This record gives sequence, structure tokens and C-alpha cells, in this order.
Amino acid sequence: MRLLLHTCCAPCTIYPLKILQNENIDVMGFFYRHNIHPFSECLRREETLIEYAKIKGIKVILQQSYELERFLQSVAFREDKRCSFCYHDRLSSSAKVAKKGKFEAFSSTLLYSRFQNHDLIREIGESVSKEVGIPFFYRDFRDGWKEGIEESKELGMYRQQYCGCIYSEKDRFYKT
Repeated sequence: MRLLLHTCCAPCTIYPLKILQNENIDVMGFFYRHNIHPFSECLRREETLIEYAKIKGIKVILQQSYELERFLQSVAFREDKRCSFCYHDRLSSSAKVAKKGKFEAFSSTLLYSRFQNHDLIREIGESVSKEVGIPFFYRDFRDGWKEGIEESKELGMYRQQYCGCIYSEKDRFYKT
């Protein structure tokens, strides 16, 4: 199977990629970046992913634009629903790239994180699958959480401490 894997960052890619490759799935990454703030953070995550992809011998499609304004306009005054919008935007973009690239399915490293709303990601992925017309490959990768963290540290990878959006960065530093 040829699978397009939405990759939010290199550390979150480690375990899902290992599992998928062990199942003889041909994986190509897709780095979506509209939600990552500031731009310097986006570039740092992208560079780390590119380095890791070279080590693992996989190709990664890098989104070329940076539409932070569109992301912010889409979630402004709906901040409590920002994750839902963000999941949909990333998965929808991934599905469209996968369909255009004639992949057999798409998935996401979001399914690896213990900090993301797993059920909502799955629900949105399945909905987007029907909308776009390409299968969503669902797998719960959270059982490899510690393994992925340990390997990322062994590799000396840049490890970010927030999902990427300006709101999560605020949550990380500003405690009410």
C-alpha cells in the first residue's frame, strides 16, 4: 500500500513510521504548516523532519505556502473549537494531496500524540475520506508514545513543547 502520512513533526513521526514500515506500507510524508507559529518554529520543525526523512530514506512533500493569516481568521472568535478546525484543515489537505498523488490512503501522526483529541481526529479523518474519496488509514499509535520520545532524544532531535498554534504556545507559558 502507498500511504501519505501527514507529519506534524519529526518526533511524532518516529513510531508511526516504524509500525507502518514493519507492515510493508510504502510511506511518504506530508508536512502541513499553516498552523505553526512563529514561522521560525515552523522552519525548525520542517528542517528536523527533513533530516529524519533522509535518515529513514523516505520522501516528504513540503507545503510551500504559509497561510498563518487564513488559519487565524478561521479560528478567531472560535478559539475553543480551534483544534477541530485545525484537524479538519490538515487532514483535508492531506487527503487532497494523497488523491492527487494517487496514493491508496492517507493518515496522520496526530494519531500518535497523547495530547490530541484522538476520537475527533478519527471522526474527522473518516469524514474527510468520504468527502475527498480516498480511504483514511486509521491506527492508534499512542501505545508507542514513550518509545518515540526516547528515540527522538537518542537522535538529538529538536523536540517542541506545543502543538504549533499560537494558542497552544500561550497555554504553555501563561497559566491562569
